[in-house]
Amino acid sequence: MVQTPLSSQTLYPDSDGKPMADNTEQYEWIVRLATNLKHLLKDKIAFVAGDLLWYPVQVSEPPAPCQAPDVMVAFGRPMGYRGSYKQWEEDNIAPQVVFEILSPKNTRREMAQKQKFYENYGVLEAYYYDPQRQDFWGFVREDSEDVFTLITALYLPWTSPLLQIRFERFEDGLSVFHPDGELFADPEASMLERDEARSERDEARSERDEARLREEEARVKLSQALAKLQELGIDPDVL
Repeated sequence: MVQTPLSSQTLYPDSDGKPMADNTEQYEWIVRLATNLKHLLKDKIAFVAGDLLWYPVQVSEPPAPCQAPDVMVAFGRPMGYRGSYKQWEEDNIAPQVVFEILSPKNTRREMAQKQKFYENYGVLEAYYYDPQRQDFWGFVREDSEDVFTLITALYLPWTSPLLQIRFERFEDGLSVFHPDGELFADPEASMLERDEARSERDEARSERDEARLREEEARVKLSQALAKLQELGIDPDVL
């Protein structure tokens, strides 16, 4: 009897049946990271997604190895719709950076298993944050593919080598900053408002620069006029 080949959706379902988040704080952190990273990388070729299943290898029968990082970044891949991230359809580019936001249900053993998966399938930077315990740590792959540096709260402030975003810990928990020093906007904050505020600052700076330029031009013209009067034998002080 000839068996019918399994469908792609059977081998690589788009959902694992698990919720995106177990509580509002975890959800807000996931959205905050995904939204700000999309804004940060909007002018680069980079794919940013939240809670998307990543399948690193093809299989002939289920279950296919997979993980759904809370947030992932894949440089070299364009933004766009995906039901899941099938690596063999993405020029075999693995996500380089992943984030995990823990809920009370998550265990250290579960995170250790995820970290092993990320190490095995090519992730370069993995960051973990437990909002309730305010506990932060991460792993950064060194030059050798088998060597990872553990990043703990003792390393903070820490700057991601690939993203150039900065992690800092304050009394109220972790904060993340853009490369330009701006704090990651809250999920409800509009990126358009952020752009408008930056545009207003740039416009004000430009107006100040133009005013200084006009003042300098006026001083130069006055100096030239005084020099011309002196050439004609006229003392400017007696005018």
